[in-house]
Amino acid sequence: MRGDVEWGSIPGLVRSAAERYADTEAVVEGRTRISYSELGARVERSAAACVAAGISPGDRVAIWAPNSPAWIVAALGAVSAGAVLVPINTRFKGAEAADVLRRSGARLLFVTGAFLGTSYVASLRRAVDRGPGLPYLDQVVVLSDDAPEDFRTWKDFLAGGDAVGPAEVRARSAAVDGSSPSDIVFTSGTTGRPKGAVITHAQTLRAYEIWCDLAGLRQGDRYLIVNPFFHTFGYKAGVLACLMRGATMIPQPVFNTDTALANIASERVSVLPGPPTLHQSLLDHPARDAHDLSALRLVVTGAAVVPLQLVERLRGELGVETVLTAYGLSEASGIVTMCRRGDDPTVIASTSGRAIPGTQVRVEAPIGEPGEVLVRGFNVMRGYYEDEAGTAEVLTEDGWLRTGDVGVLDGDGNLRITDRIKDMFIVGGFNAYPAEIEQLLGLHPDVADVAVIGVPDPRLGEVGKAYVVRRPDSSTTSDDLIAWARREMANYKVPRWVEFVAELPRNASGKVVKGELRRS
Repeated sequence: MRGDVEWGSIPGLVRSAAERYADTEAVVEGRTRISYSELGARVERSAAACVAAGISPGDRVAIWAPNSPAWIVAALGAVSAGAVLVPINTRFKGAEAADVLRRSGARLLFVTGAFLGTSYVASLRRAVDRGPGLPYLDQVVVLSDDAPEDFRTWKDFLAGGDAVGPAEVRARSAAVDGSSPSDIVFTSGTTGRPKGAVITHAQTLRAYEIWCDLAGLRQGDRYLIVNPFFHTFGYKAGVLACLMRGATMIPQPVFNTDTALANIASERVSVLPGPPTLHQSLLDHPARDAHDLSALRLVVTGAAVVPLQLVERLRGELGVETVLTAYGLSEASGIVTMCRRGDDPTVIASTSGRAIPGTQVRVEAPIGEPGEVLVRGFNVMRGYYEDEAGTAEVLTEDGWLRTGDVGVLDGDGNLRITDRIKDMFIVGGFNAYPAEIEQLLGLHPDVADVAVIGVPDPRLGEVGKAYVVRRPDSSTTSDDLIAWARREMANYKVPRWVEFVAELPRNASGKVVKGELRRS
């Protein structure tokens, strides 16, 4: 496979792109226009700064910031210095981010100053002051020109690397091997304890070379990246895929339909992956016809079953040549199955396609019957970071990954995801885990018992509904509990509905019977 042979590592990919696509626009943000050769130079300077800051090969470097050119440069610079990237969900609150920093042992953190009205620096400080601290974290770099006294600005950080020569940076990058870990993506399990999937450079390159081939990404494409960079799909099917093909990245930090329409029209966007809700909102926007969307040619979606009508509307009303669906999870490098160009619209709408080359997918049930989805192949993670027990739960001795998802395989090998064994539900493209939310809600002083399920929502696909047993003499209302939750957890985890009950239905072993809650 070309990916892990030609480039060898992500630093090798960055150097190759800078040379091959030198004068092509690499990153566009408003008036900022960065060519591939300039991006390569910026990444080298970022890598030099990491070396100067004392980052050694294998050290973990975290980034907690929205999609931006600075995110791309900081992340690729850290990886080029031999570090292992730890992306942090921008919806996380301070305590959630601190937990990932602590578990990963990150030595350096790149953080945004403020985003969506929240000071991430202040949020992190509060979490550290109230918690057990961050003993491994040596430096915090704020990706702006303003930072507290004990943190560094992005400009100051980069200047620190001026003393490190190009030869030293190139030597550090060249030493990165394909078998080296490239990133650790933390995903919350049903126990509520974040688990970090360890993926290597070779796995990443091979997987997204395949993604580029199947999707048909090509030089000259202009790619609006709305999927967040902290997510495997935003970073790897976005940033890294563009580097592979010489496509132009147009990062958008938050999905806003008006902004997306303006970007698609003004930048002649041709590629727009994202969840079905994103594309639905574009189609239904009252001002859609005022924007020229004719350059759009490729849409890749997933995270939920795609209505056949959506596929037909994208093709018919917008003239989108290729609409594809896919399925993946962080533990399998973010990609497991994908539809192929030329598939019938009903296959694209009702399934997530077939196993990608080099992998196997099976369902623990006969053809056409639901069962747990298992995956084996080059894309399966090495394991969860410093979690042998958690790894043993999901990886079999003969290399199969137990996904925890329930699916159905048809006679042609197309996979349809039907349920989640562990009750996960998807809120606007974000995975929400009931046990984690239940654990957080259980910290409220008036909550005696709680169970959370996903319920349909016309805008977000699904949202959380909490069934709560109040403590005696408590007068907490649903509004009180929702407001408290908004302060304590990422917004997509916050239940939109709270129903108070006298007790939760449980089986003989004491487990909550969520089927009864769903039927209530």
